[in-house]
Amino acid sequence: MKQNVGKVDRWIRIIVGIAVLSLIFFLSGGIRWIGLIGLIPLVTGIFGFCPLYALFKIKTNN
Repeated sequence: MKQNVGKVDRWIRIIVGIAVLSLIFFLSGGIRWIGLIGLIPLVTGIFGFCPLYALFKIKTNN
């Protein structure tokens, strides 16, 4: 797993991931679990690897 996500892209993913993940605390009912989608950008930002970028051969870490 080679890193393919650049520094700015990683920080954006981490911030967006935390923001979406926080929906778990602000929404009520079953819709609150939609916040778990925030795990995807959070994890890809932390590890610096995006499977979709690899699939399409995109690299933002020059």
